[in-house]
Amino acid sequence: MPNPLAVVVSFRLGGTDGVSVEAAKWDYAWRALGFDVRRVAGELDERPQRGDVVLPWLAIDPPAGHTEPRPDELASAVDRAQLVVVENACSLPMNLAASRAVAAVVSRRGGPVVLHHHDLPWQRDQYAGVTDLPPDSRTTLHVVINERSRAGLLDRGIDAQRVVHVPNCFDADTGAAGERDATRHAMGFTHDELVVLQPTRAIPRKNVPGALRFVEELQRRLPQRRIRYWLTGPAEDGYGSALDAVLAGAPVPVKVGRVDRAVDAYAAADLVLFPSTWEGFGNPLAEAAIARRAVVAGPYPVRDELAALGLWFLSLDDPSAAATWLRAPDPARLDANVACVRRHLSVASLPGRLRDALTRLEQPGPHVAVPADA
Repeated sequence: MPNPLAVVVSFRLGGTDGVSVEAAKWDYAWRALGFDVRRVAGELDERPQRGDVVLPWLAIDPPAGHTEPRPDELASAVDRAQLVVVENACSLPMNLAASRAVAAVVSRRGGPVVLHHHDLPWQRDQYAGVTDLPPDSRTTLHVVINERSRAGLLDRGIDAQRVVHVPNCFDADTGAAGERDATRHAMGFTHDELVVLQPTRAIPRKNVPGALRFVEELQRRLPQRRIRYWLTGPAEDGYGSALDAVLAGAPVPVKVGRVDRAVDAYAAADLVLFPSTWEGFGNPLAEAAIARRAVVAGPYPVRDELAALGLWFLSLDDPSAAATWLRAPDPARLDANVACVRRHLSVASLPGRLRDALTRLEQPGPHVAVPADA
């Protein structure tokens, strides 16, 4: 008997953006539960997998000649699915026409749909006027990555039975160790420089100006160390010119560029900087914890949920505390951070979390065919 098919739909998949990274973890979880998985996206940024479908009109920025949605193409791609999983395309309408087309197709289907909400329209000023998303029906399960989003959906009248919080999850046990010396050499850092890493894209809410103010204050408190600011980038959403202007006045030497593996970037860093004003989750706080690096975090709202789990980090508004840490790190705090991720955010728990979430569709919605041995 063939495995049930889960079709995953998104603007883009396979890249290094947060949605793609988490969708790949869910891909592992669906397969662990016994599903076959097909990806459908406007852009696929890695080697294709068997069954992939690229629909260019689904991209955040569709190419010329592909801007008009073609719902029939999407309907055909999900036609034989036992489960449709929409990764943020019905949540944050970065391509509004495509988002509405996806919403219409999954609503007409009538079968089980999981909407994985990384962000929601009212959480971004430019989308606050979009009130018809996300779609809802008795066969729709809403999975959010933070309690703030869960509360927002309940406030808008969605049935609490079909709204579940599944946080982003991480592998704290089997990942490869990063290469510190080779990475620092490749990026042009000397052995005695203090490297402050901001492992984010460059868009306004990632708060590069706030990062530069912080490193300026940190350099004043550590005059005996030469600080280098490393932004992985790249600039997106038309932010390139603004970024150039901001970096032109940087108070310390700046490096912009990625390495192939995130673990190498964390290994090469002495301190991780995450100054965002808004994030749906904030993966670098957990990733840096696994890499045993201290994080300086900005005051984005969901940060408090991670702190409530027991995750420790430094504050963007207290460079003195960061300077004190760098002079005398406390390994016990780093040990506790790794233990916190293992206890609360382990990727090994993800298949079970999703299996339990799917049971919410069994009453009153249809049964989802998860194999008995999953």
